[in-house]
Amino acid sequence: MFIDTHCHFNFPAFTKNLSESINYIRQANIVGLIVPAVSASHFTQVLQLADHYSEIYAALGLHPIYQHTEADLQQLTSMLEKKPNKLVAIGEIGLDRYDLTIDWHQQISFFRAQLALAKRFDLPVLIHSRKTHDIMYHELHQANLPCRGVIHGFSGSYQQAMQFIKLGYYIGVGGVISYTRANKTRNAIAQLPLASLVLETDAPDMPLSGQQGQINRPENIVKIFNILSQLRNESSSQILNGILTNTLTLFNRINRIKILN
Repeated sequence: MFIDTHCHFNFPAFTKNLSESINYIRQANIVGLIVPAVSASHFTQVLQLADHYSEIYAALGLHPIYQHTEADLQQLTSMLEKKPNKLVAIGEIGLDRYDLTIDWHQQISFFRAQLALAKRFDLPVLIHSRKTHDIMYHELHQANLPCRGVIHGFSGSYQQAMQFIKLGYYIGVGGVISYTRANKTRNAIAQLPLASLVLETDAPDMPLSGQQGQINRPENIVKIFNILSQLRNESSSQILNGILTNTLTLFNRINRIKILN
């Protein structure tokens, strides 16, 4: 059984043929799919998907590379106050220094505000960190969230990963490990504690090696798992059971009884 902890299933790549997309994830034995919003305009759609499909769970957040307003932050707060039944995290939130034209001060302001919401509502976070690992470590250390979260799409070094792990965060293992040139990250993932790893695809983004230019799909979680099993020393069953346990521990609002039965 697989749980994809980060998949943008509300994007048109999947919603234009929604029934077919749901059938594909069921055939791949994906029993859980966490769908993070990236802007306030996505909140309702993500929650509706979670309401309609047993496999889907929602995360609500304001992504750092999009423009947001104080009204969007208020809308997020209002949504969280309603405590939707299948809301399991705040995300996708974070910091991004890849595109230096994006307002950095606004990024920091919205990120800190959302960390405060995570603390207030006792929810884990899905963290986007691109070219910001050192700053991110400082921000998360200062925030001291009770539930911690996932460093999504991790592509850093072993030392950087261990900094986050020592804070109590999990490392999101995705398609980057399919690229043999990504030696730094592949070596890191091979050595990190199994108890700190979760699986994700970031579909429809982050295509696997050999699939560049194609739409990434949540079913690729199986391929990511197989590559992870090749990189690590534990048996496949140990890795699968360990990652499932990690996921259900962190996202404790996922229906554990339904998943395990």
